[in-house]
Parts: sequence; structure tokens; C-alpha cells
Amino acid sequence: MEKPATTRQLKVAREIQKDLAEIIRGKGMAAFGGAMVTVSEVRISPDLSVAKTYVSIFPSAKAEEVMKLLEENLRTIRGELGRKVGRQLRIVPEIVFYLDTTLDYAEHIDQLLKEQ
Repeated sequence: MEKPATTRQLKVAREIQKDLAEIIRGKGMAAFGGAMVTVSEVRISPDLSVAKTYVSIFPSAKAEEVMKLLEENLRTIRGELGRKVGRQLRIVPEIVFYLDTTLDYAEHIDQLLKEQ
């Protein structure tokens, strides 16, 4: 079982979430094949070296393509993040992208309820 995040972890995670959202928004929808990419959550490791970044993608049909693009641009994104948080953090965390499927799940439940 994971230990609850410390106040510092939460603050750093929030800052990274805000900065990553800004970086991705700055690239524009065209960079991701017209998909809208939202950074829904960031969880940072206790030593602040790994940032698990959850992204939701709309439309979800483009999810696989967008995840591939994020992976391909990981070094560039991390570099930009480093320029933003370099003054606050000694090391720029390694970014690991995960697909946030909570919206898809909610949509699926909604669809099932409509069928009743």
C-alpha cells in the first residue's frame, strides 16, 4: 500500500501538473492530431524523481496515437518543464505518461444507464 503523499509532494505535483498542461496547450491541438489533451493528475514519488502524469484525451479514439506522440516528445517536454521548475527543484522529475480513462468509464456508465 502506498503511503499518503506529503504536503511537499502535493505542492510539487500541482505545480508540475500546471506547467505540463501549459506546455501541452502551447503545442496546440494540431501537434496531437487534432485531439484535446488534458493533464488530469500528477502523482510525484516521495523523492520527487518520478512524476506519474495522467492525461485524458478527447476524442478517445485518438488516445493511442496521442500517447505515442507524447512518448516521442518526452525529452522535449521534460526539457521545457526543466526550464519552468528549474529554480524550485534540484532535479527535473522523470515524466511517465498514463492514459486517464475515468472519462471513458463515466461515459460508458452513462450510456448503460440510458439503455435501461
